[in-house]
Amino acid sequence: MLNKDTAICIRAVDYSETSQVVTFFTRAAGKISVIAKGSKRPKSAFDGPIEILSYGEIVFSNSTGEKLAILTEFQQQPAFTNLTGDFFALNCAFFAAELVDKFTNDYDPHPQLFDSFLQFLKGARAAISLLILFQLTLLKEVGLQPVLNACVNCKTRYKRRATSDEFYFSSSANGLVCRDCEAGFPDRIRISAKAADCLSDLKLFADADGETLNEIEKILIYHFTELLHHRPKMAKYVLL
Repeated sequence: MLNKDTAICIRAVDYSETSQVVTFFTRAAGKISVIAKGSKRPKSAFDGPIEILSYGEIVFSNSTGEKLAILTEFQQQPAFTNLTGDFFALNCAFFAAELVDKFTNDYDPHPQLFDSFLQFLKGARAAISLLILFQLTLLKEVGLQPVLNACVNCKTRYKRRATSDEFYFSSSANGLVCRDCEAGFPDRIRISAKAADCLSDLKLFADADGETLNEIEKILIYHFTELLHHRPKMAKYVLL
């Protein structure tokens, strides 16, 4: 049986001298891995090797047992021109693709996450702020949404700070921790008032400065590292 879907390539590795194993994140089927036979030939049906972040309509067969699905068609859309020549935005896009690959399961659809990923790729000139918002969407979609509006432990609501109240982020607690509770979480890291404000009210990202955005991205990289038990490969390329 053949299936048609809209897809974004999130990983591609050589299978042979002429073929690739390609991992797509699709809107209807979720993450799938397929063999693209002959894709590395100059006159292949796929217009040459399939690259990460390639986007378009695919047709693929069902996987059977331990055998991978087979890609039969890939009608690629024009490349994301906003990424051309902007290495930082491109690295942010590669990092987002890595996270999608790491945190989603095969054939587990997340259409809203797919739409958010596509929207991020189309608008990645504002790379770091959009990357952060996409990462938070990813965590929510896969059931790992952190608590960012209250202390995870005592449930004290977070309020935008005009005072010197301290808040922390703990990966093991999966969210914010207040000053009264922070001693119980050895992995906590202190966060600035501006960063905590943005995390508790996402509308503030539009006016956040580069220093605050960089701090938040460091927090998220720390969190992803703890969740994966290793640092994501592209993480070092997305800090300002």
